[in-house]
Amino acid sequence: MTYKLIEFSIDAGVATIAFNRPDRRNAMSDDMRSEFVDALQAVAGDKSIRALVLTGRGSAFCAGGDISGMKRRLEALQDEVAFNGWSRQQGVHRVQSMLLNLPKPTIAAVNGAAAGLGADTALACDFLIGSERSKFSWSYIKRGLIPDGGGSYFLPRRVGLPKAKELILTGRMVEADEALALGILDRKVISGELLSAAQAWAVELAQGSPTALALGKKILNQTFEHSAHEIFDLGSQAQAICYTSAEHREAVMAFLAKSSSKE
Repeated sequence: MTYKLIEFSIDAGVATIAFNRPDRRNAMSDDMRSEFVDALQAVAGDKSIRALVLTGRGSAFCAGGDISGMKRRLEALQDEVAFNGWSRQQGVHRVQSMLLNLPKPTIAAVNGAAAGLGADTALACDFLIGSERSKFSWSYIKRGLIPDGGGSYFLPRRVGLPKAKELILTGRMVEADEALALGILDRKVISGELLSAAQAWAVELAQGSPTALALGKKILNQTFEHSAHEIFDLGSQAQAICYTSAEHREAVMAFLAKSSSKE
């Protein structure tokens, strides 16, 4: 696919996807979502890509859903509104699930405002890094809506249930320092260093075994939905797979060789 609404690049095993509708503050249109899906599929399927950085061009990370889509919804026939909305949700949830379940570390480099679906998309990444320009709002309530991009799932896991309720039920803006204090952001750097810092962090995360990274991430994503016994079982199965990986064998042989040389 030729990308017009995102930018996609690969360097040192790290893929960078940048939303590229700066004139619309990177609002997520249907066409941009299609390009995003294609790029995520490419990242998932390319073994040379070890990690992903997601960011935005211009002054915003992503301002949420595209206003033209909202306008079309209001203009639709009344008996089509519910089904059209349900159909659109399937596309939204597909993207969020792909991002959440990508078998590689993901970092959102939040270069500006992340609102509504944009905030949810940032939270679907494993880690968030921002700058003094970063700010978040789960502004759905101001449009008579609820979070539809996973915010009701992601946000409580970062800030706790009461604070998540407050942020979602008010839709208020969270500036960078508060986001860092609450745990919405994991790191904060100056704006001029944001993308390079995110990419350097991605390189660091990508050094581990791809097998162990993928399986470990999958289990961790399920931690709050399972009992300890169930996590033990998932860990046993994953560890058995890790035992057979080339990365494990090479690491153990290197360790044994190093130990032998000290004797």
